[in-house]
Formats: sequence, structure tokens, C-alpha cells
Amino acid sequence: MERIELTAAWAEGQEVLAEVTKESGVRASKCYQCGKCTAGCPVAFAMDKTPREIMRLVQLGLMDEALQSQTIWLCASCDTCSTRCPREVDIARMMETLRIIAKRKGFVAEKKMDLFHDLFLKSVEKNGRVHELGLILGFNIYGMQPLKDAHFGPSMLLKGKLSPLPHTIKDNGEVKKIFANVRKRGGKL
Repeated sequence: MERIELTAAWAEGQEVLAEVTKESGVRASKCYQCGKCTAGCPVAFAMDKTPREIMRLVQLGLMDEALQSQTIWLCASCDTCSTRCPREVDIARMMETLRIIAKRKGFVAEKKMDLFHDLFLKSVEKNGRVHELGLILGFNIYGMQPLKDAHFGPSMLLKGKLSPLPHTIKDNGEVKKIFANVRKRGGKL
């Protein structure tokens, strides 16, 4: 049986927690594991670890396990978890921070998830909103399956479900400023 020095393990976990708290601005230590985040999460059924479990891993300083989880990449950032949290822990923001750290440390659960995330953000930066057709085409082309969803295209275009051209918001300059600010502060998208 292996001996574990609990004091050292606890201290290391607290250092990791402090680092993540500083980077995200979210105090994971406030979470008391009620599970409301998981109960309200629309994609929890597809996750390998629930949002509550990810928060617990962060609290315990088990970052490698949290960063290797598919959950951080499946999170839709809908903010349902953050809105429902009785302790006002911004779990969606924590998930985004974990994605950034995972990319920095080379922990990407699936390259396709990372690709989708990058293309989604580029679309929002360029148009102020997502251009669905451009996102699908880019994802399929970069994923080396250019014709994967082509059979859906004609009927969706005819029904007006997809726009061939991107629509931009009125003041797209403000969205671009947000992205520029993130980069200016050393953030990565």
C-alpha cells in the first residue's frame, strides 16, 4: 500500500486552486456540491463528468483529471449552471478557463472539439454572431470530411434554416473590441 502525505497533497491542491481562481476570477471553494448545476445542464447527459464533479476536481486540485475530461469541451456556455448556483459560482466561466488551460497544457480531449471551439469563436469575432453554414463548412473541411453534411444543405437552404451569407450585427466593432481586449490582456481564444 502506497503512503500518501495528506498535508503535502492538500497544500499542492490549494496551490492549484489558487492558480485557477486567479486566472478565472471564480472561487471554486464557494461550491458546496449541491448539484443544481448538473441538474439544470442541458448537455450533462453527454458528459463524462458532471459540472459538479468538475468543480470538485478543481477544489481538490486534481487539474489533470479535470483538464482531460470531455466535459469542459462539451459545455455550451449557456450559463444555466451559473444562474442556478445558490452560491453564485460562475461555473460556465470556470469551464471556459479550464478549456484555455487545457489548450495551453496540451490536454485536448478530442481535436474536433478544439477545432469546433476555435471556428465558433472566429465566426463570432468576425460577424458578431455565428454563421452556421460557415461553421459547418469550416468544421467539415478542416476535419477532412468536406461533404459530410452536404445532403442536408439544399433542403435547409430552401426552408431558410441556413443563410448562404453571414449576417453581422449592427455594431460589430464592439464585439471585435472585446476580442482585441482579451488578446491585449494576454488571453487566448
